[in-house]
Amino acid sequence: MYRAMQCPLDEDLRKLTRFLRQRGLVHRITEEGGRQVVWTVDEADAQVVKAIYEQGVPEAVEPAKPARTLTPTSPAMLRRVPLTLAVLVITGLVALWTGLGTRADAIIHLTFTPLAPTGYLAANIDFGQWWRLISPIFLHFGMLHLAFNGLWFWELGRRIELYSGSLWLLGLTILFGLTSNLAQWLVSPDVVFGGLSGVLYGLLGYCWIYQMLAPNVFFALPKGVVILMLVWLALGVSGLITLAGLGAIANAAHIGGLISGCIAGGIAGALQRAR
Repeated sequence: MYRAMQCPLDEDLRKLTRFLRQRGLVHRITEEGGRQVVWTVDEADAQVVKAIYEQGVPEAVEPAKPARTLTPTSPAMLRRVPLTLAVLVITGLVALWTGLGTRADAIIHLTFTPLAPTGYLAANIDFGQWWRLISPIFLHFGMLHLAFNGLWFWELGRRIELYSGSLWLLGLTILFGLTSNLAQWLVSPDVVFGGLSGVLYGLLGYCWIYQMLAPNVFFALPKGVVILMLVWLALGVSGLITLAGLGAIANAAHIGGLISGCIAGGIAGALQRAR
């Protein structure tokens, strides 16, 4: 979205908001640095809002038409996030195929390295089976693992897809999948690992740093979300989660994803800010 204008925090914008809604001009108002910021869908709408504000909002306005609500699960919303939905569908189908991580004969087709003649995972990457570089992100071990990662990918993935488009989210998902999988394999080459969590930490880091450099309404995550994810990362690294019987944690994947996400968010945010 585009920053149309900003004004003092104590200024009443209800008249402007009512006027814009009556004319179907999509906008949102946020608070940044002690000031109100009005956002629009594109630059053309931003110019319109700025002109109306500077010239004064007309007194006589037409009766407002009922606004169509765009909820996270409405058909209109779902049509705008096809990549997010595709990843979730593929993840669900893989969960069914692998029995949520209980069918070794199915899992072995998606591990980072193939099965060696010795019966153990191969020590080296087989680039002839290139899909293995990304396929572990679709493996999940248990319903809680699947539900947690699925919900977070829906929350973070759709934000990026709505703001930057499907191809951008696809590129980020592949990038963070590669970096998180590689990081975990380097640390534990003989262990079967999987899950979307490495990608999730990448998306989290991307939104977090991008928002610091080029604020927008889509990446404005509640501070509690960032804190929760970082605390969970710290607990995983400490070993407390495993000791509590909640399963092994792919800490290297989480850290690798978070670092690559922060770097990507820093680059993209800096470029956007420089425009």
